[in-house]
Amino acid sequence: MDSLSVKLRQLLLGISPDQATAARRGFEIPDPAMRVRLEKVGVTFIFGYRLALEARSVDDLELDLDSVDLEWRGFAYEGAAMALALLDYVTFGRSGRLSRFLRGSGDRHRYMVHVGAGWAMARMPVWTGRLFWHLDPMLKWLAIDGLGFHEGYFHFPRYSNGKGGKKRPAGYGAHAFDQGLGRSLWFVKGGDVRAISASIAQFSPARHTDLWSGIGLACAYAGAPSRDQLKELRMAAGCYLPSLAQGAAFAAKARQWAGNEAAHTENACRVLCGTSASDAAAITDAALIELKPTPSKSGGGVRRFRDGEGTPPYEEWRRRIAAAFVEHGIITGCFGPPLDNASKLLLPA
Repeated sequence: MDSLSVKLRQLLLGISPDQATAARRGFEIPDPAMRVRLEKVGVTFIFGYRLALEARSVDDLELDLDSVDLEWRGFAYEGAAMALALLDYVTFGRSGRLSRFLRGSGDRHRYMVHVGAGWAMARMPVWTGRLFWHLDPMLKWLAIDGLGFHEGYFHFPRYSNGKGGKKRPAGYGAHAFDQGLGRSLWFVKGGDVRAISASIAQFSPARHTDLWSGIGLACAYAGAPSRDQLKELRMAAGCYLPSLAQGAAFAAKARQWAGNEAAHTENACRVLCGTSASDAAAITDAALIELKPTPSKSGGGVRRFRDGEGTPPYEEWRRRIAAAFVEHGIITGCFGPPLDNASKLLLPA
């Protein structure tokens, strides 16, 4: 790729690293260490994004991304996925960059890559659903999660106090969106448990399950709060603890699959899930048994699962995970009656 093409991409699609600073975003983060950590997450994301914009090929990109420190590498892959999805969009899907990325090293960071694709959806002036169709049939809902995170990270006032916001989809997409919106709260409120709880309380109770799930994922994957903070978070979740644990289990599986396990994820799972990160990840695997997603040829599933028209396998997967923690007495909460097949989800020996 010539230098002119790189400059054109940067001009049209570039994101400045200062977009990730708390000051630029208007985030009030009282803990200096947490502020530094969360800003590094954003800067690493933008680094991966810029690498993808400038890469001559997907193969070259993968080599550059793997130079990032292992603990932080997932965020760089997430940013790269956003850039690749946008480049696919401007070429009307002909370049197939994101698909090639997922078939290569992007598969190790498949959770983060799908979330990154959702960031791209937020920046597309017109979203046709074409990108959604080509994602993994189960994990594609993480892209809508990514869309929700983007909107919360950049435009949280539009969604605070239970506001709908223009980008929140209808049907099941609204639930996936709220999971991402919950993840963004961890950044917007800087891991401040009281501020997070107060913010969630402004939403209707019907949305709390998804919001707390997002908090659990962000805390366990990106957070590194102290054990006392984790205990406070567990208490604050109250009867939504199974959802918080489900999000943390997702984080554990994402890091396990990528081979970038972290001590803070282990700590989060010990407190929020009542078990180790490896056991929490194993529960997500067990919950997938006999659960097969059905690819949709119309709208990729976004329009298909409207209220009262069925539940996508992705949501059943999440419910099974949350129910498994309750079924085995690890945690309690108001998740609701256990699913009929929850007893099949045995904890690993």
